[in-house]
This record gives sequence, C-alpha cells and structure tokens, in this order.
Amino acid sequence: MTAPMPVRPPEPPEKPPPATSGKAPGQARPSRLLAPLRETGKLFALAVAVARAIFRRPFQVREFIEQFWFVASVTILPAALVSIPFGAVIALQVGSLTQQLGAQSFTGGASVLAVIQQASPLIVALLISGAAGSAICADLGSRKIREELDAMEVMGVSPIQRLVVPRVLATMLVAVLLNGLISVVGTLGGYFFNVIMQDGTPGAYLASFSALAQLPDLYISEFKALIFGFIAGIVAAHRGLNPRGGPKGVGDAVNQSVVITFMLLFFVNMVLTAIYLQIVPAKGS
Repeated sequence: MTAPMPVRPPEPPEKPPPATSGKAPGQARPSRLLAPLRETGKLFALAVAVARAIFRRPFQVREFIEQFWFVASVTILPAALVSIPFGAVIALQVGSLTQQLGAQSFTGGASVLAVIQQASPLIVALLISGAAGSAICADLGSRKIREELDAMEVMGVSPIQRLVVPRVLATMLVAVLLNGLISVVGTLGGYFFNVIMQDGTPGAYLASFSALAQLPDLYISEFKALIFGFIAGIVAAHRGLNPRGGPKGVGDAVNQSVVITFMLLFFVNMVLTAIYLQIVPAKGS
C-alpha cells in the first residue's frame, strides 16, 4: 500500500500593494495651504508672458479690433448710466458735509476730485471685470474644454499670443477711454445735483474745482484705469485657461475670476492712492 500524499497547507492571501499617488517614496504630499501660492505664481507668470508677447510678431490686429468692439459695446451704456448716480451721490454727500462745516464754496472741487480720482476708475474696473472679463473667461474656458487650445499648441500656435494678448490690450484701451467718459458724465451729474438740488452757484462750483484740482489728478485716474484693465484681462484669461470639471468648471471659473478681480482691484487702488498722495502734493500746499 502506498502512503498518503501529504497535504500542503494553503498559502496566506497576498496583501494588496499600498496605494500610491504617483509620487516617489519619501516625497510628502503638498499641503493645501500652498495651493493659493501656486495659483498666484501662475497668475504672475501669465502676466509676464503676456507682457512679453505684446511686442512679438505677428500681432493679431483683427482679433484686437473685434475684442475692442465687443468690450466697448457691452460697457459703454452701463458705464454712462452708472456714473450719473455715482456723481449725484458724491455731490449730495459732500455738499451736505460742507454745509455743516460752513465751506459750501468748496463743494464742487471736493466732489469732482472724488469722482475723478476714486469713483471713475473703480466704476471702470467693476464694469470691465463684470461684463468683459466674465465673457473673456467663458470664451477661453469653453475653448479649453473643447481642446482647441491644445490643438493650437500642437500646430505651433501660441494661445497666449493669438488669443490672450488681443483681449488684454482691448480691456486696457477700453478702460482708459471709459474712464474719461465716466469722469465727464459724473462731473456733469454732480454739477447738476449740486446746483439744482442744493442751491449751489455755478460760479462757486467751477471756482472751487479750479482751485483744488490739478492735472496729475487726471493722470493718476487714467493710470489706475489702465492698470485695472490689465488686471481684469489677466485674471479672466488665467481662470479661463485653467478650468476644472468640464462645463461646470467653466461657470465656476467665471465666478472666481470676477471675485478675484474685485479683491485685487480694491487692494491695488489703495496702494496707488497712498503712493500718489505721498508723491504729488496738494494744490496750493
């Protein structure tokens, strides 16, 4: 008789390999706290790339004209309509304050300076970022999820030079022109409300304006509008080039671009105003 074959005990099941996230062993996962810093770095890198690409050939003249016309068409009428109540509110508030202080003759100069230096560039920034910036972000985001930008890069065409540079330059130019329009309309609105509703005199209004205002006030207003237009275009392009999550991500990117632009604009406005007041002395001082 043959001896029975020994039964081999079953082998223990193999443990599944540890899940890896594609990182080398010993490399720590980046902290989520660094995500805003990375996004800020990408934003500055895009701004530098756009500034360099402005002076490179070929320049997309047709795209620039189309974008300029589009941005101007969606912002001119709202800018004119919004500047009237802004000028009226400033004129009424400043006029009430000067009446309490016994300096009603300076109402015109104070209200006009407030409109030109502060209100006009901020109105331009809000309209450019809200109307034009959101449209730019949505356009670039839709091109990104349809892989049009990837196809352009495969063909050797730079999306930044072809699409981003004309849009940024269009927002900058429209912002400068809109700032002049809003300054004029806001000043006329303040003049009307001060003279008609607060019984001011036209001569005192104009005399106080010429006594307090100076040409650098207009320069800083136009410079602010130029910088605000650049920031609005860069932020909109950055969020449009980096959408997340398909079509829904494009909508989220549009909302994020508007919010980020507003935060940056108010901060930059504070910095520019502080520098201007320190460098340029007040008239008559």
